[in-house]
Amino acid sequence: EVHLVESGGGFVQPGGSLRLSCAISEFESDFTFDDYAIGWFRQAPGKEREGVSCISSIGNVKLYADSVRGRFTVSSDKSSNTVYLQMNSLKSGDTAVYHCAADLTWCRLSDTSWEHWGQGTQVTVSA
Repeated sequence: EVHLVESGGGFVQPGGSLRLSCAISEFESDFTFDDYAIGWFRQAPGKEREGVSCISSIGNVKLYADSVRGRFTVSSDKSSNTVYLQMNSLKSGDTAVYHCAADLTWCRLSDTSWEHWGQGTQVTVSA
């Protein structure tokens, strides 16, 4: 069972920054970190979960939701099996629980059919 743990959430004022981490361990048999696409998703209270960003298995494809493009940056560190989401110029509308997910298929912002999910980390943007 692939294990994902998010960290880095917290409380920040509008205009501030946070960096979320998604540490991945215990890969499926015969697969490694390089085989997984990793997506970032968020869910605010009373709203549906939405895709925020995604990085492909070898890092050559990076996708962003329109609402975060230019403010958020996804990256990966193979040496630590960790994917990061750098979030700058945060707005109150970014407040949500952020989850990362892993899958052996392609990078996409749709939240359907992702195989493995982390428990999430809360991000609160407020004055």
